[in-house]
Amino acid sequence: MKESNSVRALEVEGLEFSYTGYQKVLGGVDLEIGCGERVGLIGPNGAGKTTFFLVVCGVLKATAGEVKLFGHPVSSGLFNPDVGMVFQKPDDQLFCPSVWEDVAFGPLNMGLDPDEVEGRVARAMAVTGIRELAERPVHHLSEGEKRLVTIACVLAMESAMILYDEPSASLDIRSRRRLISLLQKSEETLLIASHDLELILEVCSRVILLDRGKIVADGDPRKIMADEVLMEAHGQERPHSLVPHQIHHHQSA
Repeated sequence: MKESNSVRALEVEGLEFSYTGYQKVLGGVDLEIGCGERVGLIGPNGAGKTTFFLVVCGVLKATAGEVKLFGHPVSSGLFNPDVGMVFQKPDDQLFCPSVWEDVAFGPLNMGLDPDEVEGRVARAMAVTGIRELAERPVHHLSEGEKRLVTIACVLAMESAMILYDEPSASLDIRSRRRLISLLQKSEETLLIASHDLELILEVCSRVILLDRGKIVADGDPRKIMADEVLMEAHGQERPHSLVPHQIHHHQSA
């Protein structure tokens, strides 16, 4: 689905969420993301990143506030093909007997004709490099292979916005580089939650630092993540590539 750039991909206003019996996980989040933006979401464990994603997808219902996707309010509990999410734990997402069936599940449930489903599955498996896994049982895969299958599942939906929750977890170097290349070439609006800060630097033109359910910084990834005081105050470290390196010059005797 292609949307006009005059419409925001995501608009969040006064968003709050609490699990029953617990304090707020999200406490008044305001955010706008334009169509085609690639935005990183960073923060310590427990900051509310995954919960935020689940509210945006409509899996969880906000306690207060409003969420709009491409100008339309999000309704909890309803399937929305405009947004897809790669879950942090692949086993929460994969449940079919074979890889092909898992990747085809979304397109089939969108009511697409068989040829369109076949084409989408083939494209998604090709771009993630998992074609040879098509007939394999999911429970026979490694964690890294499962991760790539979950990404293919979401790509096959061809959603206008994709939420990636720790997409590089368990990937080897080659698969991680393939993922980064895929993300850099994506035309969809991307929101990527990750502790892999080097990936965020390579892929995203904007980063949001979330802590205790609130946005504490929003802007240029290199400026925000190079701020050692800010990062350490919110449980983060500067990416290695942003740490100044001193060059020692040795004078000749």
